Amino acid sequence: MTLQNDLLRLTPFQAVIFDMDGTLLDTESVFRTIVFEVCDELGFEMTDDVHQSMIGGSHERTNQLLVEAYGVAFPYTQFDHRCRIIMNERSQAGVPVKPGARELVGELRERGIPTGVATSSRNPHAQHHLGAAGLLELFDTIVTRDDVTNPKPHPEPYLTAATRLRVEPQHCLALEDSHAGVRAAHAAGMQTVMVPDLVHPSEEIRALGIAVMDSLNHVRRAAFEPS
Repeated sequence: MTLQNDLLRLTPFQAVIFDMDGTLLDTESVFRTIVFEVCDELGFEMTDDVHQSMIGGSHERTNQLLVEAYGVAFPYTQFDHRCRIIMNERSQAGVPVKPGARELVGELRERGIPTGVATSSRNPHAQHHLGAAGLLELFDTIVTRDDVTNPKPHPEPYLTAATRLRVEPQHCLALEDSHAGVRAAHAAGMQTVMVPDLVHPSEEIRALGIAVMDSLNHVRRAAFEPS
């Protein structure tokens, strides 16, 4: 996978909107382990393909994908509840952040650039995990699944965040790790950068964003360091 890092300079922006899991928080690998464990407990065999299709999606989309993969007998409510309990247990000691996240958010705050989060997670999950990571108070707005009618890949989460930040979408930088998120940010008309976590970009996804970078440290350099 060819990544665009130091060769690129970002177009000036007036606000930055982050995805949460896999972009700000290093939680996707933890959740992957939990998903495999819980499926095994319930008598179903999780696969890499099914798991990757779930990344970045809403709980409704995850429900749909699991029913398509395993049939209508799949106990999604039980699966979802069990995953959340285990995730909360394993995050009691804190939630790890992605490399460069604190540095980028800190520099944006120093420069007076508004920041937001647009996540497919529900509000209690987002509040808990951002709080456990020590990031909750650093954002001007947090848009969760509970705040929108249409989750990613629909642009509504990003458009809602831009509205709350009072910045036109075309003047926002969006940072994402999932295909659904890139589609959502691009459809919102934002300057979109993918920072891959567990999922690599397809050619379609590459075409939707302006760049693929391998960390938020690279995003910070592309935004602020002189060429």
